[in-house]
Amino acid sequence: MKLYADRVPVALRQLISDIFVVIWVYLWIRVAFWIHDVVEKLAVPGQKLEGAGSGIADNLADAGGKVGRVPIVGDELTGPFTGAADAARSIADAGRQQQEFVAQLALILPAVAVGVPLALVLFFWLPWRLSWIRRAGVAVAVRSDPAGQDLLALRALATQPLTRLAKLGPDIAQSWRAGDSAAVAALAELELRQLGLKRR
Repeated sequence: MKLYADRVPVALRQLISDIFVVIWVYLWIRVAFWIHDVVEKLAVPGQKLEGAGSGIADNLADAGGKVGRVPIVGDELTGPFTGAADAARSIADAGRQQQEFVAQLALILPAVAVGVPLALVLFFWLPWRLSWIRRAGVAVAVRSDPAGQDLLALRALATQPLTRLAKLGPDIAQSWRAGDSAAVAALAELELRQLGLKRR
């Protein structure tokens, strides 16, 4: 009996979905690294600002120290140099703060970029996949036993769409109730194929 001839086999679909999820997660990890690298480049202006501010502050403080040694007017001339050095240090502090902000962004944005796809995998795809593994494992354990085949046939009658059941014949349910071994085998095979398995 030919079933699902026009459809991709379940096992192949499972394999394709697994490969897709692995590639999808890998690409998001690559995106996270790319975001981290791009965001880190935003710290360069802050580094330059900090370096320039610190350099100017040091030069002004040095110049103020030298001017302060001038007799009589040295103390009065030092004031402007000290004020300018303080302003330059404020610029350096702003550069440091910008770098700290960028460093935080470089951690948060990649974490979000990876966290959302991983959450989708962990909370949606993985439970579905584990559920299939459990159902397939039980089906494998019982498929060789006549009582197990009867259970598979009963599950097929309860869960399979009517269009698929109808392909087995209009009296498939009656045949199963009568204990027809061919009907039981056909229904069990239908359920196994739904799980991507075959009869032994």
